[in-house]
Amino acid sequence: MTNAEIVSKGQKYVMNTYGRLPIALVRGEGSRVWDADGREYLDFVGGLAVNSLGHCHPKVVDAIREQAGKLLHCSNLYWIESQVELARLLVENSFGDKVFFCNSGAEANEGAIKLARKYAKKTFGPEKYEIISLKHSFHGRTLATLTATGQEKYQAGYEPLPAGFKYVPINDLSALAEALGPSTCAVLLEPVQGEGGVHVADFAYLQEVKKLCRKHGALLIFDEVQCGLGRTGKLFAYEHSGVEPDIMTLAKALAGGVAIGALVAREEVAQAFSPGDHASTFGGNPLATAAGAAAFSALLAEQMVENSARMGELLAAGLQEFCVKYPFAVEVRGLGLIRGLQLKVDGRPIVDKCREKGVLINCVGSDVLRFLPPLNIGQAEVEQVLQVLDDVLAETEAV
Repeated sequence: MTNAEIVSKGQKYVMNTYGRLPIALVRGEGSRVWDADGREYLDFVGGLAVNSLGHCHPKVVDAIREQAGKLLHCSNLYWIESQVELARLLVENSFGDKVFFCNSGAEANEGAIKLARKYAKKTFGPEKYEIISLKHSFHGRTLATLTATGQEKYQAGYEPLPAGFKYVPINDLSALAEALGPSTCAVLLEPVQGEGGVHVADFAYLQEVKKLCRKHGALLIFDEVQCGLGRTGKLFAYEHSGVEPDIMTLAKALAGGVAIGALVAREEVAQAFSPGDHASTFGGNPLATAAGAAAFSALLAEQMVENSARMGELLAAGLQEFCVKYPFAVEVRGLGLIRGLQLKVDGRPIVDKCREKGVLINCVGSDVLRFLPPLNIGQAEVEQVLQVLDDVLAETEAV
């Protein structure tokens, strides 16, 4: 089918929950994708940070093919070899001691909320249940994670929302100190707010947040669903500040494109869950965790984290030049290969014009251009995106 045919049928049969662009992607290889009409694009959206190894990385494809021929699903009533292997890789490369697997970032954050409350009630009593998160955060689309998300636009129409959530501004320590109290069981935050406009939590701020959590007997939860797994130029974003959380959530990039989520926790906290307390039928299934183990191993072996740091600096430097060159380009934010360019104008037409020139980027809200390329992206590809964007910004200025 052509792009037009797929779009037409999609509009007829698929629920209208996304503002979809008028193309259908049908094939990908490395940093490039092709639509149903055969047109090629350089992909700097990366499936919203899912395709961190690029499209169809050979090690992930081979692992999926091999596992698909052996066992797709057996449930968590039994031990699963690839699940155990992926858990080992996560534990041995992070602060954590135990891992719970699920299917998405929202499900991972839902599990983190449940674990924090379970731990708090077992440790301190029934009145310790409140979660504090940050304004402009994004933690998922389930009812609890939507409530934890500090953006009213995502919550509208779903009231009444679950009780027990508060919000404070990012990097505002006094606001957090005022919000913390005897009922607080956890502080939940993203070290880099992706959907909120690529805002980075100050490292000194995170260090003080950890101290406040300890003072009030509250757990610290880092949502690294989008910013984890090499995206910031470190394997995990918490490494930049040296602040280890009690719980960390992962998803997007973990299995190289296959749906998966993970909850990583310290031993003391993880022990709050007993058999029957939490579960996920498809969580940690053989196919997803085989892909995850292959993706994680490739991420380390092929030095993609280091490349993310180098290419991230190159991308940021190029974007910063636009802030000097164009009066409507205001600020560059982010770390590694999660970058945002704040604009004074609507960024959506810029996204459309870049697509017309063969480059895929996206816009957060209406005025922040976001860049999430594969972590193994090369210098020539970064320079190509910057050149296309420069051309589009010049056209925008001329209007």
